[in-house]
Amino acid sequence: MSVEKVREHFRSFGIEDRIMEFEASSATVELAAQALGVEGKRIAKTLSFKVGEDVVLVVAAGDAKIDNPKYKGYFKTKAKMLSADEAVELVGHAVGGVCPFGVNEGVKVYLDESLKRFETVFPACGSSHSAIELTCDELEKYSGCIEWIDVCKLPQEE
Repeated sequence: MSVEKVREHFRSFGIEDRIMEFEASSATVELAAQALGVEGKRIAKTLSFKVGEDVVLVVAAGDAKIDNPKYKGYFKTKAKMLSADEAVELVGHAVGGVCPFGVNEGVKVYLDESLKRFETVFPACGSSHSAIELTCDELEKYSGCIEWIDVCKLPQEE
């Protein structure tokens, strides 16, 4: 199971015990917010894309949406999300549990600026019934992200 892959990843940092698992699904921003009792915008959703031959993950706030002009400006291509089957194969996690931890080799992780509004955020942990609470500094450290980018828009910017 993917959550075990994430637990193993976190074991090297000594934080595997911080993973929360739920009876109820946390597969969407709304369900995760409900399971955690927090606002949806604090859910750190992980979006998976194909950029040329690369697999790219963009972790963004739950209320953020990809801003196509910003995305194209940064990645020099149109945003093309992976299908559910591609996510499992290329990232190593199924949709609903995609996260930047314990991913397949070569997957590139970016963190969107939309997350920096919060003291802590809640990314999934490889399954549709899991999450972990992390500061943005911890998210950066444990995800092995390449860099912070600005490719999303918030509801008030639409």
